[in-house]
Amino acid sequence: MWSMAPRSAPAGLAAAVYGASEGLQTVLIECRAPGGQAGSSSRIENYLGFPAGISGEDLASRAFHQAKRFGAEVIVARQATSIEPRDGPGTTHAIVLDCGSRVQTKAIVLANGVEWRQLSLPGSDALLGRGVYYGASRTEALNARDKDVVLIGGGNSAGQAAMLFSGYAHKVTIMVRGEKLAASMSQYLIDELEKKENVFIEFTCECVSVSGTGHLESIEVHQNGEQKTFPADMLFIFIGSEPETKWLPSAVIRDAQGFVCTGRDVLDLEPAGATWARDPYLLETSIPGIFAAGDVRHGSMKRVASSVGEGSMAIALVHQYIGETAS
Repeated sequence: MWSMAPRSAPAGLAAAVYGASEGLQTVLIECRAPGGQAGSSSRIENYLGFPAGISGEDLASRAFHQAKRFGAEVIVARQATSIEPRDGPGTTHAIVLDCGSRVQTKAIVLANGVEWRQLSLPGSDALLGRGVYYGASRTEALNARDKDVVLIGGGNSAGQAAMLFSGYAHKVTIMVRGEKLAASMSQYLIDELEKKENVFIEFTCECVSVSGTGHLESIEVHQNGEQKTFPADMLFIFIGSEPETKWLPSAVIRDAQGFVCTGRDVLDLEPAGATWARDPYLLETSIPGIFAAGDVRHGSMKRVASSVGEGSMAIALVHQYIGETAS
């Protein structure tokens, strides 16, 4: 038996599909909507096999139902709060849920993705959900009709959101701290954004505060040594992500940012004097039988396709681990 926790990013959904389809007794622990950060993407244009693109919500929903069709057991509205690693031959790992229940399992695939990094801005807390948002999905598009929309961030998520809002909003402004988009955004998105007459990009721009009475009205920024005010009805923030890994056992080695180390990285960052019975498998953490895949993993590519690949790869390694411990 194997499980993953607590939120199923694309890697987790892929692991559930491949694990269940290959006959493993599979449990998917899901505390929120499936798909993680990618599940909130308004449009994924460069995913293999979907030439017209697909929304993150649709992709996640299809994978979720596919996993269930193959027999994966899904635990919803529950969050994993801790893991108790196996303490000897013949024992199993235990995942403790927020309701107090325990899931005993031979192997675990951590695929809980990442959370949007919070932006500390004066006035933003009071306007959260009232014009200030983290991430964006298709449901916000209709609310943006004929409005001034500002996006903070220069990555693909911001670019995808800008493409979505351009069909509804009066004006879409992308604010980027750097001097160009090429270093952080896929070229196909840059090319598409250049064709949109109502999309504008402000470089070397940093938001310093937001203002509004009951709802967002404007934002203040520093740009090229000057302070400017931009009217804004809606502000969407895409400034990177942080892993949810504080709940993991201390024995799980993480990098300075909290991403889970696997494979060779475990050996490179191992505590002084640590010894291993064998080298960790490619996606295996510092605890044998606990694997990590997708965005939560140190060194991952932060792309949907690579996350899906890692999720399926993790199942092959789970088979290898189970075979090893059974012998």
